[in-house]
Amino acid sequence: MQQRMIVHERGLERFNPLERVITYDDFDRGFNGWLDLTPNYVREDYESFDSAVDLSSWAPIQLSSAPMRFAASHGSMEGTYSLKLTTAPVAAPHTQPPADGSMGVAVKRLSRFGDPSRIQIETWYSYTPVQDRIGLGEEDIRAFGFYFDIQDSGHRYMPGVRYVNSLDGRLVKRWQYWKATEGVTFEDWNFGVENGWCKVGIDNLWYGRRYEDGSTDGYQWVPGGEQDLLYNESPDKLNWLYLRLLVDVRKREYIELQSMDRVFDLRGIQPTLADRYRSIDNLINPIFFVETDTARSVNLFLDSVVYSTE
Repeated sequence: MQQRMIVHERGLERFNPLERVITYDDFDRGFNGWLDLTPNYVREDYESFDSAVDLSSWAPIQLSSAPMRFAASHGSMEGTYSLKLTTAPVAAPHTQPPADGSMGVAVKRLSRFGDPSRIQIETWYSYTPVQDRIGLGEEDIRAFGFYFDIQDSGHRYMPGVRYVNSLDGRLVKRWQYWKATEGVTFEDWNFGVENGWCKVGIDNLWYGRRYEDGSTDGYQWVPGGEQDLLYNESPDKLNWLYLRLLVDVRKREYIELQSMDRVFDLRGIQPTLADRYRSIDNLINPIFFVETDTARSVNLFLDSVVYSTE
């Protein structure tokens, strides 16, 4: 009788992937296909579509050894380099659209493979502001998160999560999931731009009105989603945290979010299902983002990422 032996890299021991690992990205080996998320430069003079948010203003991602003001090179969780998402030192009030440069976004462009029923992302990450002033700095990080950009034969949709860390200097520390509020109009979603590109429920990280309590047209609060994540006591000290999001792509529903040892049951919740876009059937793009809350650059470091399916 033949026996099949599957050998995994030791680095996968800190993950809990589904039965088929599609990509395992250790950033000591390079960018691994992750790149800046940019708009579509297809119009006259290579301009993009009309938008109230400048989608070309986000800072470029970097391979980083995490140099710090006092700690020299911090390194990654295991190795030297992590993938660094950063922002410019600029922010709008949290009730307004994101200011130009106030976010950092990284995407990996993939496609559906093997007709999966479930897909999952996992990462070990850390977050901190640039140590350009005294103080703890935790309150300067507005939010960070992850989402999938998916298009199948029927719909385009974006299941994702957002950790609201701080709003105007007030710590919130609470999870949201991506789902547009019922009844939001196309014009409201695009901040009044009549010929905007994004349908309701698409690109929630930029679009949809934002409100004083931290709710938005694009996010809903995770039930019982309050969580005090480990930040540490100084901006030059990184602690690595675990994140996992599991999605049912047959039902087009969330299954669960795991943040460190807490698991949030999201079964029965659907992200907003939009009509299909042209030429992107079978799209499955994983995307991470970070947003600053003040006139201070903030960083999201990804040590490694695993995308798996079954």
